[in-house]
Formats: sequence, C-alpha cells, structure tokens
Amino acid sequence: MSALYGTYARSPLAFERGEGVRLIAQDGTRYLDFHAGIAVNALGHADPHLVRTLKDAAEKVWHTSNVFTIPEQERLGQRLVDNTFADSVFFTNSGAEAIECAIKTARHHFFAKGEPDRYEIIAFTGSFHGRTMGTIAAAGNPHYVEGFGPPLAGFTHIKPNDIKLVEAAITSRTCAILIEPVQGEGGVTAMDVEYLRGLRALCDKHGMLLVLDEVQCGYGRTGKFFAYEWAGIEPDIMAVAKGIGGGFPLGACLAKGDVAKSMVPGTHGSTYGGNPLACTIGNAVLDRVLEPGFIEHVNQMGQRLRWHLQQLQQRYPDYVVELRGKGLLAGIKIKDSVVVRDFTARLRDDHQLLMQGAGDNVLRFLPPLIITEADIEEAVGKIADAFAAIEAEGDKEHVTA
Repeated sequence: MSALYGTYARSPLAFERGEGVRLIAQDGTRYLDFHAGIAVNALGHADPHLVRTLKDAAEKVWHTSNVFTIPEQERLGQRLVDNTFADSVFFTNSGAEAIECAIKTARHHFFAKGEPDRYEIIAFTGSFHGRTMGTIAAAGNPHYVEGFGPPLAGFTHIKPNDIKLVEAAITSRTCAILIEPVQGEGGVTAMDVEYLRGLRALCDKHGMLLVLDEVQCGYGRTGKFFAYEWAGIEPDIMAVAKGIGGGFPLGACLAKGDVAKSMVPGTHGSTYGGNPLACTIGNAVLDRVLEPGFIEHVNQMGQRLRWHLQQLQQRYPDYVVELRGKGLLAGIKIKDSVVVRDFTARLRDDHQLLMQGAGDNVLRFLPPLIITEADIEEAVGKIADAFAAIEAEGDKEHVTA
C-alpha cells in the first residue's frame, strides 16, 4: 500500500527517462508524449540547454531567501517585463500561487485606493485556477469546493463568451474580471477574440481590472507568446506557470505598475518563490522560447494539428463531435459513449500515446512545443487506430448479439 495520499487515480506506469517528445518507461517501452506533464514540458524532455544550465547552477546557489537580491530573479523579471504588458513581476512556485497573488493584488489595489468594498471578482463556469482554497472558490466548480467548508466569498460565476451576461453581473463591488483566454481543464474552450476585447472595454468603462489566467495557455502554446496577443488587448494582471519552468516548479504574477504599487513589504511573500535555481532554469527556458522562429514554429504546428484533426473528424464523424482550443492547446469533444478517461487509458496502453482528458468529455492535446508535423501525424494516426478498434469491437458485439 502506498504511503502517499490517494488524491490521484494513478496509472502504474513509471518512466525512467525522456528524449524530446518521447518518454521511456522502466521496461524500455517508448511513448509519444502529447501530455507534457499537463502543458509543463514546453521544451520536451532532456533539452540540452536546460540540462547544461541545471548542472551548472547546481554547483552554485540553490536557495537563499527573498530578503536578499537574487540576480537571476531580477533578470527573468526584467525579460518578462520587456516582452509583455507588465511592469512588475512576483515569482511563485505554481500556477495556483500565481492566481492567489493575482487575486490579492486586484483586491489590495482597490483597498489602497480607498475602495475596500470593491473586492468582488467576476469569474466563469468551466474555469480552473488551481487547488488552493482561494482558487477553487474562483473557479466555482461544485466538485472542487465540496467538503472543504464555506468557499471564499467574493466571486460571481457566469457562462463565458456572452458579453451581455458579464455586463449584467457588474456591481459597485466588482473590482475585476478573471478569465482563461483558453480554458484547459474545463473543456478546452477558447474565448472569442471579440469577447476578450469586450471584457477589456467593460473593465475600462467601469474602472475594473482584467485578470488573465495564462497558466496553461501562455508561454507560446497558442502560437503567440501569450494568448491575449491574439485579441490585441492587454490585461492588468496575469498569472503564468507550467511552461515557464519547462518542468521545474515556477510561476509568476505579472502586473502593470500602477496596479502592483500597493503590494509593499508585508502584503505578500513566498519562501521558495523565485529562488536562484528556479529563476536560472526560467531564464534558460526563456532563452529557447524567445529564439527567432520558435513561436512561429508553434503557430505553424498548431495550424497543422488543426488540419489533421479536421481530417480525423471527417473520417470518424460519429466519434469526433467538435474541435476546440487554440494552437497546441487543442481538444476534440468525443461522443459521450466513449468516456474520455477510458479512451486516454486505451491510447496509453494499446497505442503508447500519452494524452490528457478534460471536462465535457474532451480529449486534450498538450504536446511539447518542439513537436514536428511527423509527430502530429503519428499521434492522430494512433487516435484513428483507437477509434477503429472501438468500432470493430462494437461490430463484433452486434454480430454476437
């Protein structure tokens, strides 16, 4: 019996090493990884630049404390500021902590302005922001809050992609709108460009803050450095994690200067957040992501993935109900009789393809950003083979009956 909490429905499969877009199990079996640690391994496995950087950094300073200046943290923060809307950065260990910082920053901004009653945040059904008490309240999914006592107050939840619902939900207490430009866990739902522009306009009109959760959809995954760029807007606050560390625990909350200025000593902190080792790796990841042509490659592969999924839908219209997502955060909603959890297990065990499910019975594509079209063709071919096997099993049962 395992000594670990039983909070995960774990597969017994364990991996020994990784190479690019492949994971190699302890028995030597090779798997095509379209899971990437749930969008974390942006550069795949054992990227040479990351490996060299980690080895060099391990012989220097692993951890000090944020009571001291951390040069690698300063450098990473400045590079993120230089390449985004932001003026200030707070580093964390995870996406949930980045969202917590974003919520606190938004609320404290209005407190410091003399408007302490403006603390309510409009959020959305189908969202996922993490597993802390604050972030499960922000998502509002009954499954995540059940059994943990009263949820944190101050969140209103509405259906996404309807600007009139948002406008109707705004009150004198509303301080911010919190949204994922592309929902991952909830079903790979991409927000319309005009909808995101409408949210920005509402925030400007009512003096509210636009807070984006780009923990899963950011860092190049949609074919832009960050997904908000597709809409030609800027948020006031943004949470980042997953791909930012390429597999090393790292997250960040980015904000405009006038929004972050009230977060003075004593308002927030983190023991490990932004430590020397984490930020050294973060800078190495950014080296690769900002290389000329890297994000353009992601955009091209996102388009090719979409094309191949369209072909799959045409071939298996009874199984592929809808195509969703943006770039290399893509999804196919499969018919309800094929349960996505069972289907991902079939892909893993029978076809050596690692994938992740999402809400609304969606099969989620989260490959490393370094994939090639040959990798995409291989993955889609394995999914087609799985559909064909299910179809054959159904025919056999029909004949037997």
